[in-house]
Order: sequence, then structure tokens, then C-alpha cells
Amino acid sequence: MNPIYQTVIVGGGFTGLFTALHLSHQHYPRSVILIDREERFCFKPLLYEYFSGEMDANQVVPSFKDLLKGSGVIFVQDTVESIDLHQKQVKLSSGTCYDYSNLVLGLGSVTSYLHVEGAKDYALPFWTTEDAIAIERHLHECLQQAVKIQDAEERRKLLTVAIIGGGASGVEMAATLADLLPHWYAALGGNSQEIRVVLLNHGEEILNHDINSHLREIAEGELKKRTVPIEMLLGAEATAIQTNSVEYKQNGKLETLAAATTIWTTGTSVHPLIKDLAVSNEHRDKHGRLLVTPTLQLLDFPEVFAGGDCAAVQNSSLPATAQVAYQQGAAIAYNLKAIALGNQLKQARVNLRGTLLKLGLDDAAASIYNVFEVKGEAAHLIRQGTYLELLPTPIHNFKATTEWLNEEIFHDHMDPNNVGKTVVRTAEIVGAGVVGVLVARKLLKMLGDDKSDKS
Repeated sequence: MNPIYQTVIVGGGFTGLFTALHLSHQHYPRSVILIDREERFCFKPLLYEYFSGEMDANQVVPSFKDLLKGSGVIFVQDTVESIDLHQKQVKLSSGTCYDYSNLVLGLGSVTSYLHVEGAKDYALPFWTTEDAIAIERHLHECLQQAVKIQDAEERRKLLTVAIIGGGASGVEMAATLADLLPHWYAALGGNSQEIRVVLLNHGEEILNHDINSHLREIAEGELKKRTVPIEMLLGAEATAIQTNSVEYKQNGKLETLAAATTIWTTGTSVHPLIKDLAVSNEHRDKHGRLLVTPTLQLLDFPEVFAGGDCAAVQNSSLPATAQVAYQQGAAIAYNLKAIALGNQLKQARVNLRGTLLKLGLDDAAASIYNVFEVKGEAAHLIRQGTYLELLPTPIHNFKATTEWLNEEIFHDHMDPNNVGKTVVRTAEIVGAGVVGVLVARKLLKMLGDDKSDKS
């Protein structure tokens, strides 16, 4: 029997999609199959913009068919039922089976409700486009009911949104809703100041143990400046979620918050398919993720690559972020081609270029390489410009993405001896045109003010 020379990619998130796109642009000599149960790719960092209407579906959730048109990559929309690492076979729910010579696992993670009573049944997750649509529909229903109700207590409950989790997702969701909901409610004839957005965080600080923790002070200040200030309940552990309330423990006491909407933004778990793989616990991290070599290969199955949220690189600590996942996708593609051509593999090199945190409509915080921090409209422009350059859609060609992955934006232009020049160049590239000029002006002014303070 002739050997199968075929690469199968399971999961069309950042790792899987960018692996496929890079293989296509590198003229990979073997066939490539990308499998995902969804029809569309979800650019998760911009899911808030999709939810708020700041960006449209074609930008944030383009179809895989459009993204892969002309690439030579075969897209299969189906659900993976099982993966047999020993037989080198992927079985789908439709009954189709794919044999592979190489496999790429980019399955990401799934929502975990941390065993909180009622959370799975009554809390709304924010993980997919379907989640965003469900939350929007639910909130509109609550607002439409509230504007018709005379009873103040009942109306207050309908207008209260509880967000569980003070990590980046919770902070971004709270900030977005605190700006968005007052506009929605006012458009219906309601009093926008009646809107309540309450952020419940188990820890005493938001963004604790988060890649954005150094932006905490900025975030806390910006959360207070929203259209309606965000109420923060710190040291509040959610213990039960009901249809119209959240029970939590704070300072040793059980409390209840009446809220018709509870949004769950904390807790993740390893994908069930990853849990079911024939990989020993010794070759997983404490969270159950697959341990991979620096070249992103499984320890016992070198023909299998894994990246993103479902993998952990040996002796390394990387955050579960989009920028890590798509850089790993580029590295996996390079090594797959190296295998096909009989060349030497390279260790994946991931560079954390900074963090971007959405803090409301037209507001954000940005940290660039931990060299400088920006907030407000300038940070918003940097965030939007950066992500627009990264969007792998037909209107943003792949050159922009590969430039970012090859460090065209920051690494090649970081000049520690001339920060002002670096800021201008970075802003021009990230913002593209007018946005870059505005950002550059803002950053130069900030740097000038900073230098004046130190002189």
C-alpha cells in the first residue's frame, strides 16, 4: 500500500487557519484538509466589535470558503468524532474518515463553569458568534420589557447585567455594555442612567494573573468613566446562578444580586477531543493540555503538531492569546514544509508584542512591548489598526498578516536609542495612513509630557 502524504488540520481557530494559510503561501507540496464544525472563522479579539455593531460580520466572522478560496486547502465543515493517533486517522460525525501523514491540532479550549450551580443553565457564555447573537437578543428583550414596566424593582432587575469574571474578557465585556446599553435603552425611550453593569470578581483585583495585569490601573480608571459607571464587586465568589439572580459569597456572607442577565466570562477547560487522546498524563500539563516540544510536536507522536490553547510548550510559559496561536500556526507550517522537503525543523519562536484591552466604545488601553502604555482614543486606534491589519479576509491581503508574523510591525522597527522615531514608525504601520498619523501625534505628545515630568 502506498503511504498517505496528507496533512489534516483539526480546528479552524487561529492556529489551524493560519497554519493552512501559511502552507498555501509557502507552496506546500502535500494536500491539506482543514476541518471545523463551523462555517465561519471567528476573529475572537474583535467579537466585541461584532456584538456592538462597530464592525460587520464579513470582517469579524468571514467564511472559511472565502478565506481559503484559491488556496488549494480543502475545507470540510463537519464535527470530529474521534482521533486515533496510533492509526493516524480522524473520524467525522458524517462517517467520513481521513488518514494523515501529519496532523495539526488547533482545537482551542471550551467554556468551564467551574461547578457553579446553575451556571451552565442560566449564565450566557461569550465565546462564539452564536453566543454574541444570543446575548444581544436577550438584552434587547430585557430592555423592551423594562421600558414598559412601572414597578421600579422589577425594572431594576431587568436593567441589571451581572458579569462573572474580572479577567480581560470580563473587563472588556463590562466596558462595552456600560457604553452600549444606555444608548440602546435611551433609543427605546428609557432612562439610560437606570442601566446597571456589575462586575463580580472572585479575586481582590481585576486582571489578576492576566497578561494585561500591568494595565490594571488604567482599566480601573476607565471603567469608572463609562456612560454608566461599572460597579465592581471584588472578592465575590459566585456560588449559584438562577434565572434572575446571582448568589455570591463576599466577606464570608452569602449575598444575592437581582439580575435578569448573567454573562459568564471566566473559566476554560481542555477540549473533549484533547481529553480523549491516547496521551498519558505525564505528557500533559496540570490543566490537561498536550505537552509539545519546542518545534510544537507531541512527545510520543512527532508527526502530530499542536498549538494554541490545547497545547503547552515544554519548559515554557505562554499565555492563551491569539497572538501566540497565530505565531505558532506560522511555525507549524514552516516545520511541516521542512518535513516534506527533508529539511531541518526549527523551534517555534513566539514574541509577545504587547497587549490590547478594549475598554468601551472608542476606548482602549495598549501596552507596546512593555515599553510604553497608551489609553483612550489613541489606544483604540492602535487596537483597531492592529487587528484590521491582521484580519485574514479578502479585503486585507495575506501580506499584512505575514508582515506582522515576521515582526515587520514592531521588532524590525524597535530602536531603543530613538523611542520617538520608533513610536512614529510603529504607529504609521499599525494604524495605516490617517490612523497612524493620529496615533503618532498622540503618542509623541504623551512622550513629550512624560519627558517634561522627568526633567
